[in-house]
Amino acid sequence: MHTTLAHNMRPVSLDDVIGQTHLVGEGAILRQMIKKKHPMSMILYGPPGCGKTTIAKAFAHDLDVPYRLFNASTGNKKEMDQIIAEAKLSDGLFVIIDEIHRMNKDKQDHLLPHVESGLLTIAGCTTANPYHSINPAIRSRCSIFKVEPLTNDDIIAGLKRAALSPNGLNNAYQFDEEAYQYIAKICAGDIRYAYNCLELATISVDGNHIKASDLAKVIPHANLPYDKDEDQYYDTLSGLQKSIRGSDVNGALYYLAKLIEVGDLESLERRLLVIAYEEIGLANPNAAMRTVMAFQAAKIVGFPEARIPLAQVVIDLCLSPKSKSSEYAIDAAMASLKAHPYNAPKYLRLSPVGLKDEEKYDYDCPEMWEYLQYLPDEIKDVLFYQPAHTSKYEQALATNYERLLRHGRSNSIPTIKEALKKHQH
Repeated sequence: MHTTLAHNMRPVSLDDVIGQTHLVGEGAILRQMIKKKHPMSMILYGPPGCGKTTIAKAFAHDLDVPYRLFNASTGNKKEMDQIIAEAKLSDGLFVIIDEIHRMNKDKQDHLLPHVESGLLTIAGCTTANPYHSINPAIRSRCSIFKVEPLTNDDIIAGLKRAALSPNGLNNAYQFDEEAYQYIAKICAGDIRYAYNCLELATISVDGNHIKASDLAKVIPHANLPYDKDEDQYYDTLSGLQKSIRGSDVNGALYYLAKLIEVGDLESLERRLLVIAYEEIGLANPNAAMRTVMAFQAAKIVGFPEARIPLAQVVIDLCLSPKSKSSEYAIDAAMASLKAHPYNAPKYLRLSPVGLKDEEKYDYDCPEMWEYLQYLPDEIKDVLFYQPAHTSKYEQALATNYERLLRHGRSNSIPTIKEALKKHQH
């Protein structure tokens, strides 16, 4: 059976692991566990292809203990029972759990007492941040170690090792230095993807001399190291929003391009609409409407043309004046409500009780409405809304707001009506 280059170059020992010196280097924590024959349950998290499962297997090899693999996505309770039974017969077992963030509650509850007792020592591998995605009960029983994306130098070292290794290409091909650099540049720290590129290059050329231009023909696109369920996807959405907030058009377009490649139009629509209201707000209220229209157009035309209205609205949002005054205002109001949930004044209630007719809200006296106090007496002078003054539109709102604040408000309807009568005369 043919095996891939990536499979053949998988490290057996921690000595073979590329990079990750903070975990596998001299004196690092995994080395110390092996040195003292004291393994502990752990969670290894990081992007695809950085070596999480490989490190776990190499750790078990160097510790000289048997291990079992369990996939949290596809494995079932019966498989877990078999592992637990084997652990009881073997007086303990090391278990590598791939995609541990997908382990459901039933499996977790079944696993927990055996991790707690030490019968099972687990190494959970995940692309998702465990502080957000893994049950606290599992997390509290494990040490959490981050596995970093490999650097370009790490990738190049791995590629050169594969080119020379008897387990790899066995020096059958000559690679230009630029070819190694090209692969390192496009693989986004994913050594598995880098090995696949190297193997693809050997298939695509007729001779045994491989140049960067040969690679560009068969691997024209960079590796995107995420899908829409992984942390890096949400990091990209965050990068898009922060770029728009900072009015960096080029940064926003870069993150938009990454999100377009994933093709999740629904999440992108939700995020940009939130941005239109949260970041742009009253400084350019039509931006929200234009965002909705851009996505209507994008859905009608579909990709690849959908990228054009999306780019247009992102540029619009980037270069619009910004105002978070609406967000700040409602957050201030909600904080006040949580601290002191006062009742509405009696004259604002749907069915006011105990008021004389002249003290009740008058639906036929609109000239009175802007002089009436609407907040409860206890917080009648609180100002939740603070205008941003970042656009002519909000400046116009602020001018009217300041006029209303100057003449003040009263909780006495008869007094307001009397004042209005005097003013008319």
